[in-house]
Amino acid sequence: MQDLKDITIIGAGPTGLFGAFYAGMRGASCRLIDNLDQVGGQLTALYPEKYIFDVAGFPKVLSKDLVKGMAEQALQFKAPIHLGEKVIGLREAVGATGDRAARFTVVTERDAYPSRTVLIAGGIGAFTPRKLPLKDADRWMGHGLFDRVLDPQVFRGKRILIVGGGDSAFDWAVNLQGIAAGILMIHRRDGFRAHHATVEQVQRLSSEGRMSLRTFWELRAIAGGDHIERVTIFNNKTKEEETLPMDCVIPQLGFVSALGAIAEWGLDIEKGEVRVTQTMETNRPGIFAAGDITTYPGKLKLIATGVAEACIAVNHAVHFINPAVKVAPGHSSNMALFGQKDD
Repeated sequence: MQDLKDITIIGAGPTGLFGAFYAGMRGASCRLIDNLDQVGGQLTALYPEKYIFDVAGFPKVLSKDLVKGMAEQALQFKAPIHLGEKVIGLREAVGATGDRAARFTVVTERDAYPSRTVLIAGGIGAFTPRKLPLKDADRWMGHGLFDRVLDPQVFRGKRILIVGGGDSAFDWAVNLQGIAAGILMIHRRDGFRAHHATVEQVQRLSSEGRMSLRTFWELRAIAGGDHIERVTIFNNKTKEEETLPMDCVIPQLGFVSALGAIAEWGLDIEKGEVRVTQTMETNRPGIFAAGDITTYPGKLKLIATGVAEACIAVNHAVHFINPAVKVAPGHSSNMALFGQKDD
């Protein structure tokens, strides 16, 4: 049986991580649960090598470095973190009140986690990369086929095919320069969904012969032994086919996201987002939400607002557990918890 926690945080992206830090700062016990196998949410899964420019205190910071710092900050209070666990249910103990009661039990595919409150910080919901439309795609996963890039050095000296026309595809075409032996990027049309500056950068690299960008081309087949050795691509306008030697394929076709079991919890949901009050509480007492998964008038989906919402949610969760506790925690610079003078 898992230990009873004050707050169970669903989602270990930036909002969830800062929620865990703030819970520790307030002296509240917590745990983190995430469907992915690493912390960081979209920052880790989709663009770890991309710079972010709108985080306070950083003129610019790599996504992976921001996640590293936020994880170090969040986990200093030793909150347990359960990765690779999909939340499948929620049980509520009717009539459970007081600071010693387990009001909720969050259920995953592996275990059940009792908690006094719940903070949903699941970003855009549980998401998985879109798969290549090839019947044998699963066979090559881990054998040259990678739907996410976690460590660019894995591709050092490799011949790489990038499939897609969005931000992630263009970002990796740029960020793997000087690492990969060769990069071919294909997209099924000549319109792109990426930032204009990055598109121009890739087009310039292609014109300089440092990579190849082909439009109206699609992936038809992957072949090889225990590892990818070659691919067959085709032009959807001319119907021309070409087989090329290749070591790795990186499909960047976007992702599918869904609230999953959370959609069945009786929450007020609007267009796939959870409606919250100014205290970040949902329509179910004791269940709070923060970050991109929430909606309210004037909502902005930014890391900056997500971490602020996490602070609000945690403070009000602590107050919900024990109404005698103040909502406002005071300034961290005066807290004995951090070795400072306690006001």
